[in-house]
This record gives sequence, structure tokens and C-alpha cells, in this order.
Amino acid sequence: MNTPFKTLLIDDEPLARARLRRLLGKFAETFEIIGEAANGAEGLTLVEELKPDVIFLDIEMPLMTGFEMLSNLTFMPMVIFATAYDQYAIRAFEENSIDYLLKPIENDRLEKTVEKLKNRIASNQAKNTSNAFDSGLLQLIEQFKPKKDLHAISVKFADKILLIPLEEISFFEAEDKYVFLATKEGQKYLTSYTISTLEEKLPEHFTRVSRAAIVNSRQVKEIQKHFDGKFILVLNDKKSTKITSGQSFADNVRQLFEL
Repeated sequence: MNTPFKTLLIDDEPLARARLRRLLGKFAETFEIIGEAANGAEGLTLVEELKPDVIFLDIEMPLMTGFEMLSNLTFMPMVIFATAYDQYAIRAFEENSIDYLLKPIENDRLEKTVEKLKNRIASNQAKNTSNAFDSGLLQLIEQFKPKKDLHAISVKFADKILLIPLEEISFFEAEDKYVFLATKEGQKYLTSYTISTLEEKLPEHFTRVSRAAIVNSRQVKEIQKHFDGKFILVLNDKKSTKITSGQSFADNVRQLFEL
């Protein structure tokens, strides 16, 4: 590509945009900055209007996150993330976007991004394909989207449907083909969910600790080490319930409680 890539900067931090603009100025033969946006909503409008070749995109922004913006685009440019987002996602995003830059961005690191971008274009031209946005990134975005707010679980009780607030739930447990929720007061109700579905729907403080159990971490009052790297979680419910973590779920417990 002989002409520079039409480039948008999308970041809610003015200083971050200014720094990136200054750094990109050293690569004028590669990037032509055609606009800037201070949030995802502005970015969405600019991308659709200006149709850039490349966007430098922050993730955590007001009004609309970078993920939400990408999910709503009809025109898809090449994406270079420039963000302070949690490092556990870096490898995944590097595999599915042009690059992933951690703030504060350094000139040496940006040089590597330019090389990656040129390699991607060369590869696409060799395959006679367009600079298409990797569909794998959209799938990845779905995984990292914030979970919808869930405040209560509905359960059938006699001829009624009860709504049990999440803060009242101590744990969920699978028994044979059924999944029950248990409240702090020791009551148990049959739910219509599977453990896997609950694991996806529930907020982060509900953690799967075994194949059959999800606990409300805010209801854990004591953690005891068990054999084979397992843990016994003592809950703060009326029965002081003890739940043993599964061996393959022990890392969930360690990460959640920073053990």
C-alpha cells in the first residue's frame, strides 16, 4: 500500500490521544490521522462516516465501550487496541486483532505494530483477500462483554413464581439432573437452569467451584485447605454449609480470593 492508512483514534483520555497522535507522527508514511473520538458512541459515528482503514481503539470508555462499538459497526476497519485493559486478555486479542498495545505506549512497541500491520496487508494480498476484520475477534468480544445485570432468580413454589434476590442466595448445587439454589436462611428451591447456564448468567462474585456447585463468594466466611489442592469453603448461611471445591476448579477459588 503506497498511501498511508486512513486512521482514527478512539479514546476517552485526551492525554492518551495526544500521546498516540505524537507517536504516530513519526510514522506519517504509514498512518494518516483523519479523526478522533472521545468515546465509543462518537467512534461508531466516525467509523461509519469516514470509513478508516485502521482504528486505534480503547476498550473502557463512557457511553459505549470499545467492544460495544465494534459489535455495532457495519463497516469494519482493521483494529489496533490501545488500552490499559486487564492483561489476561492480551494473548487472545493479539491473535484476533492487528495488535494490542498496553498504555503507556512506547515508540519501540509501536514500531512492531507497524511491522505487524504491513505483514497482515502483505499476507492478505498474497491470498487475494481484503483487509477484512478477523471474525474471530467478534467472537472474542462476545466473551468479554459485561454480563447483563441479573438481580434475582425466578423459582416455582407451589402455584407461585418467587423471585429470589441474588444477595439472598448462598450457593447453587446440581443434584442428578436438577439444580437447586440455597438461601442464607437455609431454604432450597428448584431452578430451571443448568449449572453451565448459571455460570454464564451470574455476576462475577458467583464462582463455580466444582462440577456441581456455584457459590456466592460474598457468603464465604472461611476457606480450609483440603488434599490434592482442593479447598473446603465454609459459608455464612444458617447451616454453615461446607462445600468442597473440585480439583479442576481450584484455580477459580485461588483467583477469586487471591490465595
